[in-house]
Amino acid sequence: MKSTLIFALAISLLGAVPQLQKESAFVVSGAEKPLGIEKDKKVWMLTYFRQRYPTRIEIDAQGKTVEVPLENPMLINKLHIALSTDGRHWTPLNDNNPVWEHHMRDPYVRRGPDGLWRILSTGGGGRSDREKVGPSCLYVTSKDLIHWQEEGQLALMKDVRDESGALSRNIWAPEWFYDAKTGDYVLFWSSSFKDAGWKESRLWYSRTRDWKTFTPAKVLFNPPYSVIDGTLLEHSGTYYLFHKEEEFGVKTGERRAIRVATSKNLEGPYTVVEGDRNQGQLVPVITEGPTVMEDPRQSGWLLLYDYCMTNRFGVSSSPDLIHWKVEEDVSFPSEARHGCVSLLTAAEAKTLQDTYPSKK
Repeated sequence: MKSTLIFALAISLLGAVPQLQKESAFVVSGAEKPLGIEKDKKVWMLTYFRQRYPTRIEIDAQGKTVEVPLENPMLINKLHIALSTDGRHWTPLNDNNPVWEHHMRDPYVRRGPDGLWRILSTGGGGRSDREKVGPSCLYVTSKDLIHWQEEGQLALMKDVRDESGALSRNIWAPEWFYDAKTGDYVLFWSSSFKDAGWKESRLWYSRTRDWKTFTPAKVLFNPPYSVIDGTLLEHSGTYYLFHKEEEFGVKTGERRAIRVATSKNLEGPYTVVEGDRNQGQLVPVITEGPTVMEDPRQSGWLLLYDYCMTNRFGVSSSPDLIHWKVEEDVSFPSEARHGCVSLLTAAEAKTLQDTYPSKK
């Protein structure tokens, strides 16, 4: 077992080290200087949780799963907020402590057309009827990003069974997208029927208008690889589905990084775009939790993602949502994971600063 562990570790390092060395210049975290907010200027909000993974999972030449221990693990499954005016340098509120003492992982926080902020997040407490309806995700609302209301646990996969009649094992990184053409909210997430959420995972979706009744879950995206962490952006009539390819091991090589697929229809079918990194990917490995925003500095876009095994964040810029370049001068709150970016007014940002001041 010891030799297998060392072999798996070596395989992982061979795939990751060259890129880490090349891009080490932008390993910066913990922007603690107060953010200057100008009247009538846009401010961006990053919502996230915090974690350092305890292990890295690898697959050896025999197909066996091996867990490689990582140093100094930590986990704060709660809502955190940071602010930025350029999308590259982020200042955490409340000294990088939670702004709400409630279980929350992979928090997707966006404002709907009705002005209400809605959060979907992985897990959050579970349901007493899980054995009958399967896994659930947390649904929360807020009118002001300060006062939060838990609306319940959504068992979005309750009507789905695999060939054996079994329920799915997980609902990971749920998000929602408002479909202005129909007036529906489209919820989407990753689920797997295997013994681990990253195995043979697909993106699923469901629609709702009232957040009380939901259409039966259907597959949204079924690429030739396991996929998690989907996020959607519509631009000029095209839907961009950013996601994490979740393949790795001796046979496949290190494939844990962000890709994009496009479609003219929200429900697909989606065509995978071949990026210029690592045979089709957009950014370096090992990365996950993508979120996309307009570039505040220039015409174009920013793609944010976290280096989940090395506890840092990355940013890439693009003029067209297809070709991406890694930005080197960036700073993020320490241990920030799986961010979601939203646009605020200067007044809203100032209220958050006053409500959650940093004292250090």
